[in-house]
Amino acid sequence: MRVSVIVSLFLALLYSVDGRQQAARPVVGLEIGQQAPAFTFRDQFGREGSSETLRGPKGTVLLFFRSADW
Repeated sequence: MRVSVIVSLFLALLYSVDGRQQAARPVVGLEIGQQAPAFTFRDQFGREGSSETLRGPKGTVLLFFRSADW
């Protein structure tokens, strides 16, 4: 009986702490359908570009990944 009460209290505490942390997290990124802000960048050859130079007829998809050998 004591073990079940202790486990129940632990789970209730864990749930309440996890719930508070999720509520305090800031929203990161864009909402679906929201337009991204304009930006500029330098490519791997040092040439300057912008979000406008990347735009295609159906929009733009950017994919960032980190190589294992960086």
